Order: sequence, then structure tokens, then C-alpha cells
Amino acid sequence: MHRTSADFGLHLAEYPWDKLGPYRDRAAAHPDGVCDLSIGTPVDATPRVIQEALAAGADSHGYPTTAGTLQLRAAIAGWYAQWHGIELDPATQVLPTVGSKELVAWLPTLLGLRQLGLKVAAPTAAYPSYEMGAVIAGVECVRLDVRDIAAGASLEGIGLLWINSPGNPTGEVLPAELLARVVQRARRAGVVVASDECYGLLNWESEEPAPSVLSALNGDYTGVLSVYSMSKQSNLAGYRAAFAAGDAELIAELTNSRKHAGMIVPGPIQTAMVAGLQDTSHVLAQKEVYRARRNTLYPAVEAFGLRIDHSSAGLYLWATAGEDCWITMGRLSELGIIAGPGEFYGAGGSQHVRIALTATDERILAAATRLRDAARS
Repeated sequence: MHRTSADFGLHLAEYPWDKLGPYRDRAAAHPDGVCDLSIGTPVDATPRVIQEALAAGADSHGYPTTAGTLQLRAAIAGWYAQWHGIELDPATQVLPTVGSKELVAWLPTLLGLRQLGLKVAAPTAAYPSYEMGAVIAGVECVRLDVRDIAAGASLEGIGLLWINSPGNPTGEVLPAELLARVVQRARRAGVVVASDECYGLLNWESEEPAPSVLSALNGDYTGVLSVYSMSKQSNLAGYRAAFAAGDAELIAELTNSRKHAGMIVPGPIQTAMVAGLQDTSHVLAQKEVYRARRNTLYPAVEAFGLRIDHSSAGLYLWATAGEDCWITMGRLSELGIIAGPGEFYGAGGSQHVRIALTATDERILAAATRLRDAARS
């Protein structure tokens, strides 16, 4: 059989955000410029304490370790103890990763789901990478609501269950009791639970962090992983700084596989992560920056006629006008505002848009002003 270069590759679907081109073009025509509220990438400066640590770690002539330095593993364990009251063994129960999206996309492969003939389950409205991880692994992804699982929905044929709290795009925070019930059901079915918690410190309805799945398990982390990213709390998206924690056997297996694959957090980044995890002042300050932006944008979105659902934590407003999301996208683009179409997150989001708080104060205020003015006209 003759093959050409076109036969090779994964041939994945078009990257979703590439579909926003026409809406970006329309928004760009606004005389006061674009207010891009479509992607949750930080716009504020990386804290100085982290930048200085990165520079201090620049002489990184040797290969870093996949498992992370002793200092980094201790800092990760310390972070869980400080924010969630969780005790972890730094030597066996934590693992740094090259951003959390990398782990989300590769976890089904690293768990060997294809060889086991098992599927991935993801939330009904969820970040696309959960499903893409299943595609890359060559397995099926099904959508399951956690409340249905807790109530007895079948987990037959599932090998990995993703939980996301606070949710992206919805901003919903799942209570600890619900997380515990879901884990109990998953354990009985022999399913690994991975909880994506990267917005956990950005809880708007409580001064306490959103519950981690690990905090609901009384110290027994069998079959469970917590996944966290420093991108949101510390403006570190460009550093690709994240980690997983939980079941020691799973952590050991993932560490070994990642050694073979060369999935290693660079040495200077590991040094910077230690500084960021040990400093709380910048985290609290950044949360207040986002709180102010949320307080500016939230009432303006409602004034424009959109209902905001959930959105009690995280960096987004999950909003709907009860119409197809692309119609709402069009109306917003006429105001020079770009949001994220809910369709990207599954059929359950087809009538919602995700509006990000990750723009400068000036652009957030501009967007709020345009929304209010449109509501009055």
C-alpha cells in the first residue's frame, strides 16, 4: 500500500477557537476596539517573587527530574495543607506536570484505557480537552452529570471519570458531600476519578477555597487524583506550571510513564513554582483584582438581557439569552465584544456564552459600558 504524508497524523477536528474568525473581524470594526473576553488567559503581570525565583534557577545545566525536586514536592504538599487542610506525602502522592491541559489530554493514554477497552466520562458542559484526551487515546468519551452518577447512573465501561469543580465554563462549585458520593460510586465500579480544580481559590461566594475532592475523602485517596494549575492563581499560564496529587499507586505509575516520555517540568520552572506556592500574598491580591472586574461586568451582562447561571467561582460568567449561542455571539460582536460560544463545551452549552474576566480593567469597563448603553438604546 502506497502512503503519502497526508495519511499520517491524528487528523483531529479543527481547534474550536479558530471558528471565531468572522466574529473577531466584526468586533474589530468597533471604533473603540475589541473587548476580547473569549479566552481565560491572564493579562496581569507574573508576580515579582516568581520572576525572581525563575531567574535564580536559570543555571539549570542538568536534566530535571520528572518527579520534581524535593523542594517542589514539599511545596505542593504544603499548598494542599494550607488551602485545603489535606495531608499528603511529598515523596509519593504529588507530581508536577507541564501545565494541567497536558495532563488532561494525555491521562487517558497514560492510564492505558485503550488497552483495557474502557471509556472516558466528562461533565455535560466541559472544557474540550477532556474529550480530546479520549480522542488522542483512541477511546470513546461520554458525557455524564455528577448528580446523576451520585444518584446511581451506570458507570459500566468507564475507566476514567473527570470531575471539574469549580467548573469551566459554568463556574459551578460542587459540594464536598457530592464529591464524596461520586468517588464512592466510582470506586465500586473500578473507575479512576480525576478532579480538575484549577479555579479552586477563585471562589466568589465564600472566602474559603472551593472543596478539593481530596478534602472529601478522610485521607483515603485510592483511585483519585486532584489536578491543579498555577496559571489562574499566579498569572503563570506561560510557565506551564501545574501538578497532580492523590493515589500513590497512580502517581507512581504516571511518574514512570512520564519518565519514558520525557514529560518533565523544566528546572527553572520548578524553582519558580516553589516560590509561587509558598507565597500567599500575591494569590489573595490577584483574587481581589478579578473580584473587582467581576463586580463591574456582572450587572452589565444582566442589564444587556442575559441570565447568568452558576458562575459562583472561577474566571467566567456563564450567560444565556435563551437563544442559540451563535446568535448571542453575533449580538455581542456588534458591540465589539468577543465571548466563548457555549457549543464548544458540549451540547448542554448550546444556548450559553462564556464571558471571561481575563481582560484589563480598561477593557472590562469598556465592555460593561457598551452592554449598558446597548440595553438603554
